[in-house]
Amino acid sequence: MTDATRASYDSIQRHSKSFSLASRLLPAEVRLHAVSVYAWCRRADDAVDLESPERQPAALAGLESEVRAVYRGEAIGDPVLSLFQRTVEERVIPMDYPLDLLAGMEMDVRGRRYESMEDLLEYCYHVAGCVGLMMCHVMGVRDESALQNAAHLGMAMQITNICRDVEEDWARHRLYIPGELLGRHGAPGLADRLGGPFPEGARGPASRAVERLLVEADRYYASGDAGLPALSWRCALAIRAARRVYSAIGDRIRRAGCDPLAGRAFVSTGAKLWLILGALSSSVVEVPGRLARSGEPDPSPPGAVLGFPDIRRVRSA
Repeated sequence: MTDATRASYDSIQRHSKSFSLASRLLPAEVRLHAVSVYAWCRRADDAVDLESPERQPAALAGLESEVRAVYRGEAIGDPVLSLFQRTVEERVIPMDYPLDLLAGMEMDVRGRRYESMEDLLEYCYHVAGCVGLMMCHVMGVRDESALQNAAHLGMAMQITNICRDVEEDWARHRLYIPGELLGRHGAPGLADRLGGPFPEGARGPASRAVERLLVEADRYYASGDAGLPALSWRCALAIRAARRVYSAIGDRIRRAGCDPLAGRAFVSTGAKLWLILGALSSSVVEVPGRLARSGEPDPSPPGAVLGFPDIRRVRSA
């Protein structure tokens, strides 16, 4: 294992046991590139979040310069960047997507407020939906109609993160629950109180708002599920496993009454293994249908490059 691959695998094992576990289900070469994308995303996130607020804009500008250097094919000394460069070259990942991720990080650096659901969905696209689009290239998705599904799955996971981390985000002077949703449930202007203790009077309204966001996440998870047939069997298994673990976090939030101050919801290792077994069972059931429609694979990468305007909403039934 090279320094570059070791650094990337260390990153996913250290920061996300759920994704690390699911990634083990991928074919070896796909796993390498998937871990590479994860490690770069984590590296970028840490490069900004671990800086003082006054230095964060400069850190963000440095990350953008690095991305452009990666795409120019310049020699890269950092091991995580080096492997990411190999991934974007071999999997033909458009530069739009890593730049979209940095644009999402800029929203945090600027302290953007989220008044509407549309505002929140735009943020979720930029910090997670575009990662789903990068993974389409990593996993060899050829059906361009499935790109939107992949972005929606990433957005569903991010909404789940937001519902899980309300208290933690509040302590960092961040609030992602849309203001209009909070106002509708009885806590207008909550973002104006950032910096102090979470108001006890806002606890109930925030719980109801989180419950509504989890309903929205379920819609995006369903859209993500619709794209699984566009993946190879092994890739679909890994994504299905990760999706089930993440949506289980939402289930645990619901069991705690969606209370933002109830503590961080998590899924135990034993529960994760059980969920992965369920994902395997579902994947086995679909094998006959996959065999019936198998044909010559198209070696070309997706031709479309999507952005938030292309994928913003799940179509209503």
